[in-house]
Amino acid sequence: MHFRELESGVCSIARTMSVIGQPWTILVLRDLFNGMRRFDDLVDHLGIARNVLTRRLAALVDAGIVEKRSYREPGQRARQEYRLTPAGWDLRPVLVALMDYGDTHLAGPEGAPVRLTHADCGGAVRVALTCENGHALEPEDRLRPRPGPGAQAKSA
Repeated sequence: MHFRELESGVCSIARTMSVIGQPWTILVLRDLFNGMRRFDDLVDHLGIARNVLTRRLAALVDAGIVEKRSYREPGQRARQEYRLTPAGWDLRPVLVALMDYGDTHLAGPEGAPVRLTHADCGGAVRVALTCENGHALEPEDRLRPRPGPGAQAKSA
C-alpha cells in the first residue's frame, strides 16, 4: 500500500497535533520544561488569558502529558501545580527541534535568544535523527513511509 492510499486521520502526527496543536500549547509546554509549575507564573510569563491557559492545561492533563499536584504554602489555601508526566517529557525532542529550526531560520541578526546546554558537560544540545542501525541522517537523506500495524486504507 502506498502512503497516499493511507487514511491520514490515523497518522501519528495528526493524533499528536490534536493534543499539542492548539495555539499556546507548545509555549505552555516550553515553560513547563523550563521548570514553571504554577498557574500564576505561567500566566505572567506567557501573557496568556487565564481562561485560555485553563483550557490548555486541562487538555494536557486529559491527554496524560501533564499532571496536577497539590501544594500548600504556609498560611495559604491548597493550590495546584502542573508537572510533566513521562509522556510529556517524551515531547522534549519536539520542542528542541522547533527551537533549533527557529534559531536556524527565524532568529534575528543578533542570533538565537536562548542556547540549550547539557548541565553536566556544558555541550550544546541538538536533536539528531538516526535510524535503528545507528546511521546519522542528514536533512537531504530520503525517508520512506511504509504502512505500520495501525495503518488504515483511505476510504473511497
